[in-house]
Amino acid sequence: MRARIFFLIPVIVALVGLGNPLQAQDKWLQPTIVFTGHTDAVNAVAFSPDGKRIATASTDKTARIWNAESGKLVRQFVGHTNDVTGVAFSPDGKRIVTASADRTARIWDADTGKEIRQLKGHEYGLNRVSFSPDGKRVVTSSADATARIWDADSGKELHQLKVPSIVFGVGFSPDGKRVVIGCFDSSARIWDAATGKQLLNITGHSGSLAEVGFSPDGKRIVTTSDDETAIVWDADTGKKLQKFARHSDVVTSASISSDGKRIVTGSMDQSARVWDAATGDQLFQLSGQKQGVFGVAFSPDGKRVVGCSADNTACVWKLE
Repeated sequence: MRARIFFLIPVIVALVGLGNPLQAQDKWLQPTIVFTGHTDAVNAVAFSPDGKRIATASTDKTARIWNAESGKLVRQFVGHTNDVTGVAFSPDGKRIVTASADRTARIWDADTGKEIRQLKGHEYGLNRVSFSPDGKRVVTSSADATARIWDADSGKELHQLKVPSIVFGVGFSPDGKRVVIGCFDSSARIWDAATGKQLLNITGHSGSLAEVGFSPDGKRIVTTSDDETAIVWDADTGKKLQKFARHSDVVTSASISSDGKRIVTGSMDQSARVWDAATGDQLFQLSGQKQGVFGVAFSPDGKRVVGCSADNTACVWKLE
């Protein structure tokens, strides 16, 4: 894999390796579907709002949509000129947005594969991307030490959220009023999405942050870090609520189930793990991927998890 200073995942691969063997006492689940076809690492993954499709983003410069039940390839999105590092569905499932190391985000028609619009302005490669809950805005993160909010219809840049370090994870709150970003300076920062004003700076990790996200009720955020932990915080006060610390390598990604009761994390230790969000207890260990896990997501009903990996695949696990 090509090392790029503006893209977290290859940096993680180069610096920290593949982690320790799985623990025998854990309740393991094997994947029910494995998606193959990408020719390089799969960096990000997302379920469609109806749970019937899965989108993947890859270092092979493509994004793809798959049938979530059969594993069949449905659509391929070609146009980026460098690694595709992030992907997300619009709330109505009719569009996807991709982020790339080519310094652009692109909005596509999810059914036809046609490129609708490019979002240009970042000075370095992009890392992650997300639609607002109403589908009218997009937020992007970049190694240029900014996150940016865009009008999804016009492509106009609305706000620049400037910080002192590379920005990786990014996402809107469920009501669309706030944005959370994860930074390489070990902080998570919450911003007013309408004004671009910073509201809260959360610190407590001992390493750079990767993925961040709000809980479905907007009251909590989850962060992941190269300190090998994930942490849940109060989104209003920044108070630490729960720490998840059984991974043995960088925790690259996390997702909260739609009912807020479970959290799934992905790690360079080649595993994904499902946790009880309230108690911090580990419920399942998801195995089957042969290299580090770069992205994870719950299905809308919370009954499945999808993960993607440096081994060029994505996998779906059904939770018992």
